[in-house]
Amino acid sequence: MPEGDTIWRTAARLKPVLEGKTIADFRAPRLAGALPPPGSVVTEVEAKGKYLLVHLGPGSHAGPEAGAEIDVGDGVSLTLETHMVMTGSWHIYRAGERWQKSARSLRALIETVDGWQAVCFGAPHVTLRRRDRATGRMASDRLGPDLCSPDPDLDGAVAAFGQCAEPDTPIAVALLDQRICCGVGNVYKSEVLHACGLAPTTPVSVLSIDQRRTLVETAHRLLRANLGSGPRVTTSDTPGGLAVYGRAGGPCSRCGALVARIVQGEHARSTYYCSGCQVVPGVTSPDS
Repeated sequence: MPEGDTIWRTAARLKPVLEGKTIADFRAPRLAGALPPPGSVVTEVEAKGKYLLVHLGPGSHAGPEAGAEIDVGDGVSLTLETHMVMTGSWHIYRAGERWQKSARSLRALIETVDGWQAVCFGAPHVTLRRRDRATGRMASDRLGPDLCSPDPDLDGAVAAFGQCAEPDTPIAVALLDQRICCGVGNVYKSEVLHACGLAPTTPVSVLSIDQRRTLVETAHRLLRANLGSGPRVTTSDTPGGLAVYGRAGGPCSRCGALVARIVQGEHARSTYYCSGCQVVPGVTSPDS
């Protein structure tokens, strides 16, 4: 599943192609109801955790009838919300250029009047939502601070552990809760917990405020360090740049103990961790 850094890089590629541009054609085969008409304008492309958002508003060429067609009222615009999960991706083409994927996997297309096409293929989650211009938020937006952003609300993320997670929730599961903070997926969850020396089974209630803050600060630092091109790197101590993720059965670069893998949570998500130096605070054995 693409994590926050991947979505951030995707948004950075789409911004110069879409932002401020007038739409010539908008398609979303699986969406019911009216779609934004030609003449609408892309006001912003935004990465929000694992979501890629394309904010749309009526443009100078979208007359009153077009505005009514997409139900844009006073103070409200639309947002195309996409989540890639395991199968989705955004591509950029010139109009008329051959697509690299089949048209059968088209989920959304935005073509601009200057001949660019932004095409979303294979994303399971594609929807149009109304957005309040005054706040910049969608009514359904319950995501926590985006740790890929330059200055996220880390205090808010720390507080959200107590608000969104039950006390006995394992910390590895809580880190994936996008209401607490968004952008962390399986890779960063595993790497952050290793960097902080915490076992993935540690209950949220065991962690102090300072430990929770260290977790989100570490996640923020690692995500921000990987927003550019190139492979993900969270450590210089192991070949491939990752301390534990995908390295089950290999040695920990910090203590030499075996890296293990467990599955956790409702969706049985993989977590990799060191069986030696990642511990539950106050418990001698990390596997207790």
